[in-house]
Amino acid sequence: MRALADAGLAPVVIDDLSSGFREFVPAGVPFVLGSILDGELLLKTIEEHNVTGVIHVAGYKYAGVSVQRPLHTYEQNVTGTAVLLAAMAEKGVDRIVFSSSAAVYGTPPTELVTEDTPKSPQSPYGESKLVGEWLLRDQGVAVGLRHTSLRYFNVVGSGTPELYDTSPHNLFPLVFRALGDGKTPKIFGNDYPTPDGTNVRDYVHVADLAISHVAAAKRLDAGLPVETAYNLGSGDGSSVGDIMRAVADATGIDFEPEIAPRRPGDPARIVAAGELAARDLDWEMRHSLHEMVSSAWEATRRAS
Repeated sequence: MRALADAGLAPVVIDDLSSGFREFVPAGVPFVLGSILDGELLLKTIEEHNVTGVIHVAGYKYAGVSVQRPLHTYEQNVTGTAVLLAAMAEKGVDRIVFSSSAAVYGTPPTELVTEDTPKSPQSPYGESKLVGEWLLRDQGVAVGLRHTSLRYFNVVGSGTPELYDTSPHNLFPLVFRALGDGKTPKIFGNDYPTPDGTNVRDYVHVADLAISHVAAAKRLDAGLPVETAYNLGSGDGSSVGDIMRAVADATGIDFEPEIAPRRPGDPARIVAAGELAARDLDWEMRHSLHEMVSSAWEATRRAS
């Protein structure tokens, strides 16, 4: 929202607040309380606010929990997207940026993921995001919808100190919570073929993601060509050990993480290439790992 406003665009927010917070919406930004499953509300909002494009970030994002709640996940992520696209088509809104996920790749056959890497999602969440991409593709054929999907792994950090990560499942909040409770964070396996023996993954700062979402929206507005999907990745990643050391440095809490056994099926290294997004969407890793952790820690402390 802040990135859109800073770019001279006029956002309007629809959120059912199932996981969001009303106070996170900046003053002056129109806010509509409701779900994307409510087609009538979407039609009314599009008309009242003269909506010309959509950035679709409304989704149920917990991959692990989606295994226990597959029907809920599909309702929110697939049915919700279909209802949104139907409302857009009825009102003539012909452009959308879709927040997809690197979960569409599942456990890829290579360590470096490109947009052409085979899709093999391994959770209802990943499957629902892939179906969302298919819906956009098919609406593109049917009604000329202009669209692109942005895929990424772990979103971390805080863009401003008053916005903190509220997820009960994300890595940074889990580590901060453990330290706050006097517990020792865990690393699952330290014998992988990586520089420090721990898993390597992509961690990208939320503010960097916001910049590329805005760039994608502006590119669609300008009628410029876009890829159907872009990876927003670092190309090299950070290890879980790196994360723990950065947490200790940012928080000033000296700790040695507990080493637990490997989790079954956990690959040693998965990171995404970001060259296409760098070419088209102003994508770059503007924040160091330390900045990612310290911004998240500052926001968490301010909220507590």
